Amino acid sequence: MAWGETKVWIDGTENRDLYQKLLDDAEAAPDRNAQRKKIVRPEEMPWDMSRQGLLKHLINEDMNTRMETVDAYMQIVPPGSRSGKHRHLAEECLYVLEGRGYDLHQDCDVEITDTYFWKPQDQVQRFDYEAGDVIYVPPNTIHQHFNADPDRPLRLISVINRIFKQCGLNDLEQIEDAPEYKPGMMLTPDLVRGYLRARV
Repeated sequence: MAWGETKVWIDGTENRDLYQKLLDDAEAAPDRNAQRKKIVRPEEMPWDMSRQGLLKHLINEDMNTRMETVDAYMQIVPPGSRSGKHRHLAEECLYVLEGRGYDLHQDCDVEITDTYFWKPQDQVQRFDYEAGDVIYVPPNTIHQHFNADPDRPLRLISVINRIFKQCGLNDLEQIEDAPEYKPGMMLTPDLVRGYLRARV
């Protein structure tokens, strides 16, 4: 044979129709997508008392919507309270729907080789905002949201790209839990109304 490496790559007897599976998936996509939601009603948006705080998921990979690349939730930070503190590799954008508050951001030095390593920088920056503002959280930044109003809730819409997760880089780490977090708590509209008024 012309190429000496043939003796290496020609080994193996396993046969699989992987390319046909790609074709079949592409052909089935229109029918599959026709069954997925284009409109999500409020009663279909799950509540979540998470370690990051009180969330109402608007779009999530597990909600069977047509959205393939973005997750979004509304976060409610009760009067005078704060969110959890976390860090993730994907950048995040938040729209301030209601209230006023501030974020603390701490950038990290990152090294990605065979392993993933990050180290927080010394500087912590404060960013103040109010309703109508947009907050940008850079990749791999430790961040936390604070409600600066003792009487009114802070409501944020968070949007994050799930492509990082699909690429095997779902680097999400919770550093501090929100004060309201209680594992297994079942939220109801009445309970959420209580959080909107004051600390529960």
